Amino acid sequence: MPDARGAPPTVLWVRRLFRRLASEGRTVFLSSHLMSEMENTADELVVIGRGRLIAAEPLRDFAARSTRSSVVVGTPQAAELAAVLTAAGASVEPEGSAGAEKLAVTGLPAGRIGALAFENGVRLDELTTRTASLEAAFMELTADSVEYLAGQPR
Repeated sequence: MPDARGAPPTVLWVRRLFRRLASEGRTVFLSSHLMSEMENTADELVVIGRGRLIAAEPLRDFAARSTRSSVVVGTPQAAELAAVLTAAGASVEPEGSAGAEKLAVTGLPAGRIGALAFENGVRLDELTTRTASLEAAFMELTADSVEYLAGQPR
């Protein structure tokens, strides 16, 4: 499979070829450790670790099951909003450097966070849903299946 090191026209041509073959009902099997390429190419993902099947499912389900999304909230009223969101059942952590007035929120969707901010008179400068990458999901799910980590056998 060509990857980011390949010429862009070649990479796009190969992706289109795989899509066309799949649309004809053919099975296209790729083996790669480059999750960024899999995100751009595959519909289904099979993950094997130490000879055992870890996952076999649609790519989007794999990422959603394996990672936690969060919402980044920027506000000049971070402490006040943190209290409101915590009371609503969210987990709230400071995001970035101290004094950045940003929060990383899990446990509530962006729409609910925005509504709670509005209801409590809190100004928002940013409200962004952040989903972990497929690579992060892969690393999380295969952590116990790695035979070598930082040059040391497990």
